[in-house]
Amino acid sequence: MDRIDIALIEALAHDGSLSQRDLAERVGLSQNACWRRLNALQAQGVLTGTRAMVNLPALGLDLTVYMMVRTRHHSGDWSRAFRAHVEALPEVTEFCRIGGEWDYLIRAECRGVQGYDRLYQALIRGYDLERVTGHFVMEAILHDRPPHLRDALRGD
Repeated sequence: MDRIDIALIEALAHDGSLSQRDLAERVGLSQNACWRRLNALQAQGVLTGTRAMVNLPALGLDLTVYMMVRTRHHSGDWSRAFRAHVEALPEVTEFCRIGGEWDYLIRAECRGVQGYDRLYQALIRGYDLERVTGHFVMEAILHDRPPHLRDALRGD
C-alpha cells in the first residue's frame, strides 16, 4: 500500500459520496487508474462498502449508552446463544467481546432512559449475567471520526 492508496482510503473515509472523477482529481490520478486502485482495494478487503451517516437524534434515538457486561459463563454454546440474543436487539449498534475485568461491551442507541430500560430488560431476560452497567453519553466529542491513516500506519 502506497501513499496514493492511503490518500484514496482517507478521502473516502471522510466523504464516501465522492464521485470517481472527484476522487481521482483529489489524489492526482486519472479516472481509469483510480478505478483500478479502488477495485484492488476492494478485492483485498480494505474497502468494504459505503453507507450514509444517519442523524439518530433526528429520528428520536437521543440516548447513546455503552453497556459493560460481565458473565459467569464462558462455554462455546453459551457464548453463541448470548451473541445471537444480543445481535437480535435492534438498539444495539456495536457489540464486542473484550479483555480485562468485563467480558462484553455493547453500544446502543435508545429513545431516552425508558428505551434504555426496555433494552436492559430484554438483554437480561433469560441470561444469568453477573453484572451489567450502563454508561450514558452526555456529549459525543469525537464520533465516527475516520482514522488518520498516514500517521496510524507509520512504523515508528
